[in-house]
Amino acid sequence: MRPILIAECCQNHNGDQEILKRMIYSAAEHGADYVKIQAIRSRELTHRERFDEGVTENGTVKVIKRPYAPELERLSKLDLSLDVERWFVEECWKAGVAPLTTAFTRTAAAEIKDLGYEAIKVASYDCASFPLLEYLRKYWNTIFVSTGATHDEEIEQAAAILQGTNFSFLHCVTMYPTPMEELHLRRMTYLRRFTNKVGYSDHSKIADTDLWASKIALALGADCVERHFTILEPHETKDGPVSINPKQLKELRVFADRDRQERMAIITKEYPQWVNSLGQANRPLSQAELLNRDYYRGRFASKVKDKVIYNWEALPI
Repeated sequence: MRPILIAECCQNHNGDQEILKRMIYSAAEHGADYVKIQAIRSRELTHRERFDEGVTENGTVKVIKRPYAPELERLSKLDLSLDVERWFVEECWKAGVAPLTTAFTRTAAAEIKDLGYEAIKVASYDCASFPLLEYLRKYWNTIFVSTGATHDEEIEQAAAILQGTNFSFLHCVTMYPTPMEELHLRRMTYLRRFTNKVGYSDHSKIADTDLWASKIALALGADCVERHFTILEPHETKDGPVSINPKQLKELRVFADRDRQERMAIITKEYPQWVNSLGQANRPLSQAELLNRDYYRGRFASKVKDKVIYNWEALPI
């Protein structure tokens, strides 16, 4: 079975439905199996005061700085209405590509469960949000779960919850962008203990690494690769520098369609330093990953009346 390619539109549409439409058809034309958006609701952004200024002690960052107000302003311009999300699903099927989205809260998942998505994505920071996983498995059988910034015992528990579904674990390093020497692609062998569907969510910087991170993952047997995708110039969106363009997506499709032995022969010949990206299968999270986990885990939450309910809290919504 050929590897799955997910074209992650993220917010590279800039909140413009026409740009998103062009992205759908371009991704379909250039080899994507799924086109993905993010079911982000700016109203679900949480205000946690420690991130307004961040914390640095003796020159060491303890809490990253990500002020609430400018982030809320930025995200509010990128919100997609439910009507647009419904249109997105229909437009993807028309284009011959499967629609996919990331649900960042149980409330968002409840809103989109009847829109026609046949698969759902879970962000790295929610791999350990077990009530969210329990909810998603009720409505979706095909579930892609990124595992970045997640401890081994949390991955094991997530796998136990998802048993009986068609779930994939995607290795991910939550550093943006991810340096080639920090890819730790051996981690995919660890993830295969829990599922026979394992892939890689790639956040390497295109200008520095070209497509090698994704290609190495495919040569190592990744069943799925997720890459940010854009039809704009890299400087035009926040995620532009880690996003591939249509030509690069096509190149990745051609590479993925080769047999695994041929993929390995190509990277061995053309990128001999690929071994430096293997890293460790079992390793502690780095300080950079832990700092990002601290911020992004809990960045969004369901808001029910006057209560903020985080994804890891087993409370009714």
